[in-house]
Amino acid sequence: MKKGSANTYRTGLLSESWAALFLRLKGYRILARRYKTPVGEIDIIARRGRLIAFIEVKRRATVAEALSCLTPSMQGRIINAARHFLAVYPDYGDYDMRFDLMALGRGFAVRHLDNAWQTHT
Repeated sequence: MKKGSANTYRTGLLSESWAALFLRLKGYRILARRYKTPVGEIDIIARRGRLIAFIEVKRRATVAEALSCLTPSMQGRIINAARHFLAVYPDYGDYDMRFDLMALGRGFAVRHLDNAWQTHT
């Protein structure tokens, strides 16, 4: 692994840890972090009551930059990974579900965008 990519990897892990802590403070229970499937990865899967949130974490210099970097292609991979999760854990099939984005900027700037996008199926 190159030095730059190792630093990016560590920054990603730290960002996801901050996001998970933020979610726990908001009353969510973390079900999975870095949920990997053959079709995609989900940074955080969290539950609060009868809601399952599939959460993408993005860190950039500013929260605004982080909010703008989620592409339709990334959304599709996350949706497919969520379908995989539900196939593996069918007990969650009747829960409400949504796709969230957690945008992190410098310092402790965090924005949790509930229901950041919808599936079209």
